[in-house]
Amino acid sequence: MIKRINGKEYEYWQYRESGRQITKRIKGEELEILRKQIEERKRLEAMLKADNSPKLPVAIVDEAVVGHSVLTDSFIRVGDELKEFSAPVRDYKKRDCFSKLKDYLYSPVNDRVFILYGLRRTGKTTMIRQAIYDMDADKLSKTAFIQVNDGDDISSLNKYIRELEKSGYRYLFIDEVTRMDDFIEQAALFSDIYASSGMKIVLSGTDSLGFLFSQDEQLYDRAIMLHTTFISYGEFERVLGIQGIDNYIKYGGTMSLGGVNYNQMPTTFSNVKSTNEYVDSAIAHNIQHSLKNYQYEGHFRGLADLYEKGELTNVINRIVEDMNHSFVLEVIQRAFVSHDLGITRNNLRKDKKAPSDILDDIDTSMVTERLMAKLDIHDVNGKTAIVETTHMNEVKEYLLLLDLIDTIEVVSSSGSDKNKERIVFTQPGLRYSQAEALVSSLLQDDLFRDIGIKDRLRITERLLDEVRGRMMEDIILLETKKAFPDKEVFVLQFPVGEFDMVVFDRGSISCQLYEIKHSDKIVSEQTRHLVDKEKCEYVQKQYGDIVGKCVIYNGVSSCENEIQYINAEYYLNNLNKE
Repeated sequence: MIKRINGKEYEYWQYRESGRQITKRIKGEELEILRKQIEERKRLEAMLKADNSPKLPVAIVDEAVVGHSVLTDSFIRVGDELKEFSAPVRDYKKRDCFSKLKDYLYSPVNDRVFILYGLRRTGKTTMIRQAIYDMDADKLSKTAFIQVNDGDDISSLNKYIRELEKSGYRYLFIDEVTRMDDFIEQAALFSDIYASSGMKIVLSGTDSLGFLFSQDEQLYDRAIMLHTTFISYGEFERVLGIQGIDNYIKYGGTMSLGGVNYNQMPTTFSNVKSTNEYVDSAIAHNIQHSLKNYQYEGHFRGLADLYEKGELTNVINRIVEDMNHSFVLEVIQRAFVSHDLGITRNNLRKDKKAPSDILDDIDTSMVTERLMAKLDIHDVNGKTAIVETTHMNEVKEYLLLLDLIDTIEVVSSSGSDKNKERIVFTQPGLRYSQAEALVSSLLQDDLFRDIGIKDRLRITERLLDEVRGRMMEDIILLETKKAFPDKEVFVLQFPVGEFDMVVFDRGSISCQLYEIKHSDKIVSEQTRHLVDKEKCEYVQKQYGDIVGKCVIYNGVSSCENEIQYINAEYYLNNLNKE
């Protein structure tokens, strides 16, 4: 209601409590919150009147506008609203991990909640909608979906769940639950109170670290965890309906590519701007929000100083991009050193310096600086922060927990105790987007101004082909490692040359050797290491019998001189079928 006092209008909230009429002055943000709550109450009241909808508890409607501890902008879907909510995904193909969610819902398991977590746009909410769509009428009548928003808290949610339980609801999906600031500290409520009494509770959210922290503390041994971040090539092809290893390299990592079988929206990694926004919101903010709410801000460790200065999100963003910058520069430098760009002396400057000399003259630090400006990864307020080794190591730990990165061991034949490692991104589209930007920046360098546009485009494509080749190696290494956790998968380097992949079975004391080539042609040069007698003798001494020698490439599978040639897409599609 509105009261006019001394010519000015003031907003008041009038309601009854325990039979008494109460009037309170409402202003500022409280007014907007109250309006939203009243709208929610009207919606819930309409559902109560609908003959074809399951009945929501009257208490939920009554509490929709009582006090400020209620869910501020959340909503509950039941009945026909659930049908409308789930119908758009009826034709979507299901991810491989969907069966684990289904098993939980229909198994006799009690005392546990099901946690569906992962980075943004990896199919979490879609899986929930698919599970709801597949329910029969009886189960659907006992199902509720709650959407949580910023500002909500556990005590408010508890009131809703308690009333739903009393009214016979047995299947509860709570989306974006990590938005509640007190979730990590209070998460045991879901398992200890409700799951233990027979409710099936599925929690979903994008703050992956928040779930991991809650499992370590409040939900220890009382949660079934399902991580959605890693999307294999096989899933990319089957679920999205898009084929080709190069398409996976460019766009893989989310379920948002506009394919024939899934979310019809532009790919997340279509350009540097959208990629950078994804890194900022899905990764950097994810880490900071989870740390902020864990142990009452007491778990920032060496990152505390950056958080206090308001620079942590920016630094995480920079570290992610620096990992990709280092990867691309390594690949480009390898291409330069190989002198295999097809540039003749006369293509270059008038002094006719040799290609190797010209390429050696490139100022790679300036290239990196230009790329960073292009990506706009500096803080908008001009803040600067020194990124120390401690910062990088701790951020790397969190990126590993988020399943954004993994590592591949690089073993040296010299017998060094300290082997190197490759950092592999499980979302290849993210890495390729930044790689493409780096190559574009490189070709804008003064060093290339005297080269004609056709040659510059040819150099660009040649460098990007090098990037795709190295990324194909990493994808195959990563997926092989995940497919065979009981085996050792690594790169084996010699003083001259390397085996792109070795798969060592310690149980049978045997191994397989692989070369990985981003080419659809069979040439003898591809097998030079596989047939190298000295290298093979070393491998047999260290890793047992060599039971297979293969080249994984983009051509047709065949056999040449006892060397198996395997198509890369065929290999990846059949990894888990062996």
